[in-house]
Amino acid sequence: MNAAYPHLLSPLDLGFTTLKNRVLMGSMHTGLEEEKNGFAKMAAFYKARAEGGVGLIVTGGIAPNFRGRLAPFGSQLSFGFQARKHKVVTQAVHEAGGKICLQILHAGRYAYHPFSLAPSAKKAPINPFKPSAMSERQIKGTIKAFAKTALLARKAGYDGVEIMGSEGYLINQFLASRTNHRTDSWGGSFDNRARLALEIVRAVREKAGADFIIIFRLSMLELVEQGMSWSETVQLARGLEAAGVTLINTGIGWHEARVPTIVTSVPRAAFSWVTAKMKEEGLKVPLITTNRINDPKVAEQILSEGQADMVSMARPLLADPDFVNKAAAGQADRINTCIACNQACLDHVFEQKRASCLVNPQACYETELIFKEAATPKRIGVVGAGPAGMAFACYAAEKGHKVVLMDAAAELGGQFNYAKQIPGKEEFFETLRYFRNRLHDLGVELRLNSPQTPDSLKSAGFDELVIATGINPRTPAIDGVEHPKVLSYLDVLRDKKPVGRKVAIIGAGGIGFDVAEYLAEKGPSLSQDRDRWLRHWGVDKALAGPGGLTAPHKPEAARDIWLLQRKTSKVGKGLGKTSGWVHRQTLNDLGVRMWAGVNYERIDDKGLHIRRGEESLVLDVDNVILCAGQEPNKGLWQQLTDQGVQAHLIGGADVAAELDAKRAIRQGAELAARL
Repeated sequence: MNAAYPHLLSPLDLGFTTLKNRVLMGSMHTGLEEEKNGFAKMAAFYKARAEGGVGLIVTGGIAPNFRGRLAPFGSQLSFGFQARKHKVVTQAVHEAGGKICLQILHAGRYAYHPFSLAPSAKKAPINPFKPSAMSERQIKGTIKAFAKTALLARKAGYDGVEIMGSEGYLINQFLASRTNHRTDSWGGSFDNRARLALEIVRAVREKAGADFIIIFRLSMLELVEQGMSWSETVQLARGLEAAGVTLINTGIGWHEARVPTIVTSVPRAAFSWVTAKMKEEGLKVPLITTNRINDPKVAEQILSEGQADMVSMARPLLADPDFVNKAAAGQADRINTCIACNQACLDHVFEQKRASCLVNPQACYETELIFKEAATPKRIGVVGAGPAGMAFACYAAEKGHKVVLMDAAAELGGQFNYAKQIPGKEEFFETLRYFRNRLHDLGVELRLNSPQTPDSLKSAGFDELVIATGINPRTPAIDGVEHPKVLSYLDVLRDKKPVGRKVAIIGAGGIGFDVAEYLAEKGPSLSQDRDRWLRHWGVDKALAGPGGLTAPHKPEAARDIWLLQRKTSKVGKGLGKTSGWVHRQTLNDLGVRMWAGVNYERIDDKGLHIRRGEESLVLDVDNVILCAGQEPNKGLWQQLTDQGVQAHLIGGADVAAELDAKRAIRQGAELAARL
């Protein structure tokens, strides 16, 4: 038994099989399911997590029939030839000592195609396609399809299935009066609305056998109006237990909910109290809790306090496949922690791209981004210890190169040191901790407070030079931009220059939003106080009404802020697909005025003179803060090039694009793989 995490690492006896620990790798679609040669890539992806110690893996959602697909060419398991493709995945996981379940997901009205079906012909607000209402025959056919998929999953070597009954997909749509307007025996009373879920479980159990894991993903907290009440949720849980489920997993929120559930500003373990509330109902079936659990200490606390029997982590195991093994070895400080940014995982999936991970670009690229031991180790000089430079240094050192990492600053991290100060982005501290330890473990020589010149680099005798010197903030051409009340975002975040009560921010990209939140939020960060955060977003811990919603509590703002952009498009349009709305809502709640289509005329003692449409205005502000983009800081690279010295250019110094750490880290990794 591990002394540090005795509950997390203890086995879980399911009767007919035993899980080696309490860690479930939660379901997450990666895009590999639909790619050419995707199953071989998936096999490598899941194998790495099984080798890393995960107790039980759940795949991304696979449809039981054509109409249930998420997209026209989405994954489906209905035929034997499809099952055979999955065997490479299950064999790889079993060879690594792991267990794996297939998630069966019928999209219902969330299906992004014109053939979608739902309990009622009611379009989802996040989908342009209106579903057709299911006939009795289609409902019964869908139940049979779930059972057939489960049997095929068993034949493919899966240890079980997870039935997706939450997040607003088909089964959830039947359960909630919000989406189920039927008047037949599948609608109306809760017994009728719950009928589909229970009949699917019974059919799957009968078809797949007694010695087969059945997880049901139960929507315990809907976060939408006209969702299930708590008494209905408990009634369903008891019905599922009687119907033969092995485990009940916690589902939080619908995709159309206006409460964030997984972005980085959501406090760690923000919803474990819901699972704890269900535990109090006396169910015998083990319960799994989920959402924003990215640290073994947090997981251990949840389990030791009896809030759940297992913890589900999806993105944390994208970030570090060896999460469990590191925890077991007493090396939690070596875990590459998920920062819940969504930039390379969920954002990619929603854009029909392959998922990966900002802090681990090897995720879902295990067969392509490979770091073989260098045949001829080189001495490599890296200038710039931001995300790109740190990533390159680690991967290159991993291959056996001798790396010297240099930076003019006094600390590692580059622009990450500014990001970590933003309320809700405290997880960036973890990435810096990970890189600091990784560089140390790999023997990278670190030289901080060490500005470099072409001469100093040439005289050092490096075999290769990598320039990762980052960006310079761009100063827009505005009359009066040199006025004393004008500050750059570095003046604010790095140099801590005082900022007045009334502020105009020029530039509404990611940095503009970050600075606005940094200046507007008053007191401790909401993301560090779960109960305050729940009140802010209107989540009712008492679950007094259907959906678990109550009136949101808008916080008091520290300043009056205008967030301005020249473009006429929606402010924040370029933010992350799955997180941008959260940033906009947060600033809206803090009273930040977000204006598009602004022309900047001049800055003087009176303030910022602007033109907006036909109207000329003077914003009487104490400070104007420039967040108007960046330019590559490639001066050193250019000097070396001019002197005939070859050097590789990566990160912001190559392309300055809203401090794109995802691209910077991947670029550093790909260069290291080549050298």
